[in-house]
Amino acid sequence: MSLVKRPLFNPNGDIDIRQRRMIGGNTTNLNDFNNMKYQWVSGWYRQAMNNFWIPEEINLAQDTKDYPKLSVEERTAYDKILSFLVFLDSIQTANLPNVSEYVTANEVNLCLNIQTFQEAVHSQSYSYMLDTICSPEQRNDILYQWKTDEHLLRRNTFIGNCYNEFQENKDFFRFMKVLIANYILEGIYFYSGFMFFYNLARNGKMPGSAQEIRYINRDENTHLWLFKNIILELKKEEPEMFTPDKVQIYADMMKEGVRQEIEWGKYVIGEKIPGLTTKMVEDYIMYLGNLRWMNLEFEPLYPGYDKEPEDMAWVSAYSNANMVKTDFFEARSTAYAKASALEDDL
Repeated sequence: MSLVKRPLFNPNGDIDIRQRRMIGGNTTNLNDFNNMKYQWVSGWYRQAMNNFWIPEEINLAQDTKDYPKLSVEERTAYDKILSFLVFLDSIQTANLPNVSEYVTANEVNLCLNIQTFQEAVHSQSYSYMLDTICSPEQRNDILYQWKTDEHLLRRNTFIGNCYNEFQENKDFFRFMKVLIANYILEGIYFYSGFMFFYNLARNGKMPGSAQEIRYINRDENTHLWLFKNIILELKKEEPEMFTPDKVQIYADMMKEGVRQEIEWGKYVIGEKIPGLTTKMVEDYIMYLGNLRWMNLEFEPLYPGYDKEPEDMAWVSAYSNANMVKTDFFEARSTAYAKASALEDDL
């Protein structure tokens, strides 16, 4: 099934929101905040706007003292995981406009625009962290480790090739694979990377880095929730994209993402990081894979991994920007750049 880009100026577009579709609709592109077909957008939009923050607000003075004192294994993991995260946020910033070109629900495009901006802020955050704790030469080496570390390059290639494949052949099925790849990136890769920084913090190291990650994590909660809902709407509107053979391909993508993340954890964390073991990492990532897949209303991929591992319960506590749990639609901004965190039940 082919895709058609949404027109920018379309005076003959449908005004009746009952005719609105996620993909393939006849949109006017008018941003009408009072008439939304997808009512969940309203809460998402307000929460995302309340999440506004600036990386330099967070004090990294202690991190500058801690970084040279990290063990070789901790510093290596810090550098490699940060290199991976900055690549992911960078490619997200570049690719999200490619997605929105084909989304014909203007309210959803508003969300994608906010997400694109936030991904750029996240990239800035990582640069700020590196500019603060290490020399320009070290910073550049870390930023581009994905070009020299073969393992890291393979990781980036899995998502990058999926995005490039859609650029070369823009049909609906490849578009769906981009959405699933995005969901894997947001829901598996980011969360696994964040966990390492939280582990450092619970061991009394790099507290500023962990706080930066908390605010990034809060944004990623909303991004994950957004793509979950886009995919669920498409399940209803485009059932031909969810036939058993296609769903199996999406499931295989999720399992490959989980497999790669586990292998990455063994490579970059191993058994030499205090507070973490490869078994803890593997259990947590399989739990994440199940959680994400089941939230798309599919059966578990990994029987027996349907609950957060008890020895990883600290991750969800650390992931809160204000260390306060709140329900998504009950979250309210209490101060500039300090909106309450979303509960990670996605």
